[in-house]
Amino acid sequence: MQVDTERFSWFQVPEEIKKLLILATENWENTSASENYMNQALAKTGDNLEVLVAAYRYFYYKYNYTMALQTAIKVIDKIKLTEKLPDDWQQLQPILIKRKEEPQIRLYLNAYAASGLVLAKLGEIEKAKEISTQVKSIDDKNDFGAGILLDILTRPAEEDED
Repeated sequence: MQVDTERFSWFQVPEEIKKLLILATENWENTSASENYMNQALAKTGDNLEVLVAAYRYFYYKYNYTMALQTAIKVIDKIKLTEKLPDDWQQLQPILIKRKEEPQIRLYLNAYAASGLVLAKLGEIEKAKEISTQVKSIDDKNDFGAGILLDILTRPAEEDED
C-alpha cells in the first residue's frame, strides 16, 4: 500500500511513523487494525510528544478513555520533566500563569485539561473538578476548555417540572 506521508510534512516524526499513523486513520473503521498501527507507532517512538498527542486524540475518539488518560499523563509527565516543573500546585500555578503562552506550557495545559475531561468520562468527577478548577485559574481566555467542563460538572441537577 502506497502511503503519502508528504501530506504531513509539518509532522516531525520519521516517515515510518507517519505511515503507521496514516494507516491507523485509514483503517479507522477496523478498530483492531487501526489500534495495532497506533500501538506500533507508540512502541517505536516511546515518548515523542507529537505521537503522544496523536495517540491521545485517537484513543479519545475511539472511546478508549483509559488509554487516552494514560497518554495524556505521559504528555504531562514528559513536559513536567523537560521544563523542570514542580509537582506541587502552589509552586506550579505561578509558573504556568507566567509562561502560559509558551508552546510547551500550552501543550502541558491542554494535556492537563484533557486529563480532566477524560477523568470525567471515566466517572472520576471530583478529580475532574479539581483539575478543571486549577486550569481555569490560569486560563482567563478559556483557551483550554476547563471552564466549560467545570460549569458542566458543577451545574445543579435540573428539577423535574410537574
